[in-house]
Amino acid sequence: MKNAEVEIDRATEADLDGIMERQAENQPELGGMLSASFSRVRITEMMNEMPLIVARRGGRIIAFLMSSTRNMNEDVPIIQAMLKAYPGTADAYVYGPICVSSEDRGKGLAQSMYRELRRLEPGREGILFIRRHNQASLRAHEKMGMREVASFVFNGNEYAVFSYFG
Repeated sequence: MKNAEVEIDRATEADLDGIMERQAENQPELGGMLSASFSRVRITEMMNEMPLIVARRGGRIIAFLMSSTRNMNEDVPIIQAMLKAYPGTADAYVYGPICVSSEDRGKGLAQSMYRELRRLEPGREGILFIRRHNQASLRAHEKMGMREVASFVFNGNEYAVFSYFG
């Protein structure tokens, strides 16, 4: 998808620097809400296995939406906790994380990237978790038509589990 200034597309290796920048600026110690951080190698593996959607403006990555198979997350404790609370269908995949640059939030980029991911993975269930106190994200994902299906506690934080079908 492309409009006058933002392009929504599947990521390539040329996008890795921008993805790493967005991930770094969304870490909890900087006020962000990410619950996990992935290495460049891990992100490349994820990108080769499942669609990784990016939003570009002028060639710069301003947002990304990762997706991954369950098997890719066997070593990620928070995702294992989510899947224990709600395993989903046999071919379900993990949606997220999603990051949008602070100056581009509230402009529909999350919804646009979500639409592109659903287009690329039709009929498959996506499963995600959102920290309970992240009201903006909870509202945004409900607005996209996702539904809460379970909840869990991890490291003292409460999380809602959401699901959708592509």
